[in-house]
Parts: sequence; structure tokens; C-alpha cells
Amino acid sequence: MLEVIGISNCDTIKKTKEWLSEKGISYSFRDVKKDPLSPNELAEMVMRTGLDTLVNRKGRKWKMLGLQDKELSDNDLFEVLLEHQTMIKRPVLRKGEAIMVGFDEDALQNFIEGDS
Repeated sequence: MLEVIGISNCDTIKKTKEWLSEKGISYSFRDVKKDPLSPNELAEMVMRTGLDTLVNRKGRKWKMLGLQDKELSDNDLFEVLLEHQTMIKRPVLRKGEAIMVGFDEDALQNFIEGDS
């Protein structure tokens, strides 16, 4: 089963869910504000995608926390991301072991059709 991970009021999440529904693709949705990722789940995502791929450095939370002016180690950045999961780039799509970050229709189609 395809899992969409993000926050429900995000426009990109809304676009992703709409696209999936139009294609008749079933999925589950996980709102990280209501059901945050565990440290192990986040670590698994980081291992599969890389920390730089997962962190939204252009988002409001990144700027609100003043992180653009800080030199953070990977461990520090992981801890900040764990605490502030709204900084995760959206959407994160998980299908079995495979993870995709971001909305791109062609890549999304390939991700869904691919084996995992």
C-alpha cells in the first residue's frame, strides 16, 4: 500500500492526494502533526533518501527557527527534523521499502508502477 506522509493543510499534499485519486490509486495518509514519525522511522527515511533530500530549507519553519544562519551537524539536523517534522519536504511517499520525496507527476507514476 502506498503511504503519503506530510501535513494535511499543505497545498502540495492536497495536489498529490488529488492526483492519486484521479488515477484511482489507493493510499493511506499520515499527518505528521497528528502522528509524528518515530526516531527509527525518520532514521530509515534518512538512510534511504539522505538528510538533504528530506529537509525543506525553503519552508517557513526553517526560517522561523533561524536555521539558515547555523552550521548544523547531521546529528543536530536530524534532531531538529525529528522535533519539527513540518520541515520534512512534502510529499514523502512510501511503498514497501521504497521512498520518494517531492511531487513530480512522471516520477510519481514511475514510482507507483515500479516494484519495491
